[in-house]
This record gives sequence, C-alpha cells and structure tokens, in this order.
Amino acid sequence: MGSSANTETNGNGAPPSSNQMPPATNGGDASHPPPSSAPDQAIIESDPSKKRKMGMLPLEVGTRVMCRWRDGKHHPVKVIERRRIHNGGPNDYEYYVHYTEFNRRLDEWTQMDQLDLDSVECAVDEKVEDKVTSLKMTRHQKRKIDETHVEGHEELDAASLREHEEFTKVKNIATIELGKYEIETWYFSPFPPEYNECVKLFFCEFCLNFMKRKEQLQRHMRKCDLKHPPGDEIYRSGTLSMFEVDGKKNKVYAQNLCYLAKLFLDHKTLYYDVDLFLFYVLCECDDRGCHMVGYFSKEKHSEEAYNLACILTLPPYQRKGYGKFLIAFSYELSKKEGKVGTPERPLSDLGLLSYRGYWTRVLLDILKKHKGNISIKELSDMTAIKAEDILSTLQSLELIQYRKGQHVICADPKVLDRHLKAAGRGGLDVDVSKLIWTPYRDQS
Repeated sequence: MGSSANTETNGNGAPPSSNQMPPATNGGDASHPPPSSAPDQAIIESDPSKKRKMGMLPLEVGTRVMCRWRDGKHHPVKVIERRRIHNGGPNDYEYYVHYTEFNRRLDEWTQMDQLDLDSVECAVDEKVEDKVTSLKMTRHQKRKIDETHVEGHEELDAASLREHEEFTKVKNIATIELGKYEIETWYFSPFPPEYNECVKLFFCEFCLNFMKRKEQLQRHMRKCDLKHPPGDEIYRSGTLSMFEVDGKKNKVYAQNLCYLAKLFLDHKTLYYDVDLFLFYVLCECDDRGCHMVGYFSKEKHSEEAYNLACILTLPPYQRKGYGKFLIAFSYELSKKEGKVGTPERPLSDLGLLSYRGYWTRVLLDILKKHKGNISIKELSDMTAIKAEDILSTLQSLELIQYRKGQHVICADPKVLDRHLKAAGRGGLDVDVSKLIWTPYRDQS
C-alpha cells in the first residue's frame, strides 16, 4: 500500500535501438551496399531538426527544457544533475531535474523520452535563485503540497544557500518502507556513506533502525521487541498516543528519527547533537503496536523560549489534522511548564501559515466568548502564546488599534466569525485531562 502518487517508470535501460532498419537504396544498385551507419546519417541529414537535437546531447547541467510529468503534461524544468545510462551510448544519459513551478520535493530522475528537446534553452551559469518558497504557487497549491513545515533558509546568505543547495541537490534515497507504507521521499538526507548506493531503505517502524534489504528488515522484526517508541507515554486518548523520547537516553533512536525526518524536511542542518533535545512522537495505536504518525522536537533548555524546534507529519498521515494537533500539543506543554512559547525561527512561509492559523483560531475563540476588555498580556497568560505572536496575528487581521499609547483590541462578533471561517478547521483536539507529564526541569 503506497502513500504517494504513481510515477512514471524510471528505469535505467536505454531506448531500444532500431536494428532492423529497411535497407537504404544506393541509386538502385544492390550490389554496393552502403556502410552500416549510412541509414542513420541519411535520416539525420534529411531531417535538420533531428540533427540539431542530436547535437544538443548530452544536455548540460543548468539546461532548461520542458519535461513530461506524472500528470501527462509538460512542465518547465532545470537540469540539476546527469548520469550515464549503464551500457548506453556516449549520449545516453538520464537527467535529474527540478520542476521550476513546484517545490524541490518533486525533483526526480527522468528519461530522455520525457524531455521535449524542441524547447531546450541554453545552459546558463545562474546565481542561486530566490528560495523555493518564492516560486509562483497559488495559496491552494501551497496548502495542498504541505501541511506544516517550520523550516527555512531565510537567514542564509547567498554563498551559504548555494553551498546548501549544491550539497543537497539530488535526492539520495528515492523511497522508504515504513510499516505498511512505501513512501516517496522529498529531499536529500545525509545517511552514512555505506548507504550511498541505496535507492530504497527499509525502516523498522518501532526502533527506526534502517536496512538496505527487505530480508534484513524481516530478520530484524523477528528480534526487535519494541512495539512503540522508546521513552515515556505521556498522552493517550482513544487510539492516539504521544511518547516523550529523551535524545540523551535514546541517542540512536533520536538520530535515526532525524535521518528519517530529513527525507521530508528541507532544513539547512541536521541536528546530530540530539542530547540537547526532547522528541515528542505521535502514534496511532492498534493491536500490533504504536505506529508513528509524526513528531516535534524541542530544546530541553531554550533561552529564546522556543517550545518547538522541528515538526513533521509523515506523508501517509497528512491532511488529517495531525500537524495542527502537534502544534496545539506543544502549547499545552508550555502551559504545564508555566511559560509562554513560540516556534523556533526562522519560519518558512508555509510554517507561518500553519502557525498563524493556529494562533487565529485560539485567540478569536477566546475573544468571542470573553465579556469585557482583555489585554494582550492576559491572552498570553491564557494561551501560552508569546505576546509578540499575539500582536502580529491580531495586526494581520486588522483587529487591533493603537490608541493613546496602548493597543486596543477591536472584537466585532461578525468580523471574528468571518476570520474564524477563513482560518479553517482546528484539527484534532488535545484532551488535556489525558496528558500526564512532568516538565524536564523537574526531573532528576
């Protein structure tokens, strides 16, 4: 059972050669057969466009061309990398391309028959373009393509961004098997060198050890005695459970989780020093065990009051409200700590969209029910949302004015209803009565 859309076959075989060409005529004299290459030469000479196309090959890295995608339509791409086809001719390559209309997660290896050589533009030595998030996508496309991401590269200068994109430009792992799902990956992840030649990895869904072959996974599963993430179960409501995993106590699991997450997150860095982090792993539970849905991490001690460092909902479980649940859960932990919290910066545009939706729903729900005046400080105390995030959210909704040296919230019920409707559904609720948790600072 797969989690992602079917893609076109991407094998390594070259197109079949035409060994049974009709004999070429040589002025009708069959006694003087032409050299074996003459038929091909004749075709190329009689078709200047084909001669021009053959002269383009192999395409250079940086070339722009139209490419047939999985929807059967041609889209503009840029060639990111190329590699020779095994046992192919001197010009037989397959090309790793970036669809310039879409996020980098859709980059893929393509065959020559997918490329429209009539649309080739000369290769250019470009500087790094604007971050992928500046690509021309509609809001609907952005929501459809991503549920919740809080990564970004906005703090990188051009040289650092160029180095990051060069290092991570080609996905090294195409697919993974995790539990009952086979999942197409989105990005590069820096697995150890011994996995460089692997196209697919097999993960144990409980301990997150990864293997090169299915048989290895099957042997491992017969010995692995875990049926849930290591660590403490701090929440269970119905079939949902949340486990707190200490990166210092469960270092291998935490590192494997980072390797796995990097396949779906375009972070500039991967945290190897997992000792400093707590990981909150959300699971769906059944009689076979607790199956990971997603997770978020947070620093054990954050001077900036960050209550979330990284967040991911695995692709098979997206569009089900789990991302919103994880955000809400991070704030419930902040309330238990008696602190205000905020996600680690910088936020990507999609990360900001997810958080702005959460902040809007929580704040406006309070404003609808509250009688009389309420201050931003009071809202912050009630929600554990940082005052600056409350202020920016209300300003974006034009619900706050600055009068006589102070901010005044304007809460017209009809306006609140309109904004709440635009913010969409809130996702799954966190049942706080089911949360049994002691803040890290209080643990011995």
